[in-house]
Amino acid sequence: MSRDLTEPEIRKVRQGIREKYDKVAAAGPGGCFRYPTGREGMEQLGYPPEVLRDFPPAILAAFCGVGNPFSLGPLYPGDAVLDIGCGAGVDSLVAAHLVGEGGRVVGVDVTAAMIETARGHLARLGWPQVRFEPADAEALPFPADDFDAVISNGVFNLTLDKEQALAEAHRVLKPGGRLMLADMVLVAALPPEKGDKVENWFQ
Repeated sequence: MSRDLTEPEIRKVRQGIREKYDKVAAAGPGGCFRYPTGREGMEQLGYPPEVLRDFPPAILAAFCGVGNPFSLGPLYPGDAVLDIGCGAGVDSLVAAHLVGEGGRVVGVDVTAAMIETARGHLARLGWPQVRFEPADAEALPFPADDFDAVISNGVFNLTLDKEQALAEAHRVLKPGGRLMLADMVLVAALPPEKGDKVENWFQ
């Protein structure tokens, strides 16, 4: 756990994250983030054109990633892929499109409402190689050497113990596996009015 947070602060951060993403699950990402979401966000980030063309509009509209993890390297047919912090499942479904029916994709998230949203999107496509389940990035319920690739989009910045989360991602990757991580980082100190580390953790 983060050495800089007290137990009450840790609980407050976790609760704040869940409350925010409960709202996203209920109403969609529009207006919840300070960057383009939905199809517009995917277009700007260079997602595969066939995904933008062929995925149902409701799935594209649920995208709220901060980057494009698929721009960091290929996924191959037959790969096993873990999506940490899958949210509404858009990146998991993109991964499933890339690995095909012979692959395997598991999306995990700490927010139950987002898992249900992701399962609803999966039901529209009916792809048997994908599943969604609740799990924490810091304690992944998978054996070692289980995945060819781990993807994540805008999630590690929210984790409380980033070293543990990265260690878990490394543990579940097969030797030679790929970590394809898109995220936000703080490159300068927050201004004084934004300096509260708890209140600004999940904004």
